[in-house]
Amino acid sequence: MMKVLIDTHIALWALMDDPKMPKEAEKILMDENNEIYYSTVSVWEVAIKHSIRPDDMIVDGRLFEKGCEDNGYKVLPIFNRHTFGLDSLQRPDDATKHNDPFDRLLICQSKTEGMKFLTHDSLLSAYDEECIMYV
Repeated sequence: MMKVLIDTHIALWALMDDPKMPKEAEKILMDENNEIYYSTVSVWEVAIKHSIRPDDMIVDGRLFEKGCEDNGYKVLPIFNRHTFGLDSLQRPDDATKHNDPFDRLLICQSKTEGMKFLTHDSLLSAYDEECIMYV
């Protein structure tokens, strides 16, 4: 069994049955032996993006939460301990700049909780963290 925290875009692709979803990610999500989690961080990210650009982010936070729950995903709330690892995240100096606070907190949540972080964001592969599972 694997505990997997899914990145916001992976959750959105799953909810919308988007063809962008990598087959490898789909297999992980569909494997009944895996526990799939979504984060309050993702609900927050979706809610912010929806409030700023509702035409681009048609899903709001409530609908995102409902879709994740309907898919059987478990929620991972944000705890103070999740923020304590932010200063330990390292990237090579020559890596493409990455300032997304949502991604950084999702990585720290995964690391703190001993989960794998499932993402398709190639910028995150520059973090030297064993918890990141890039598909």
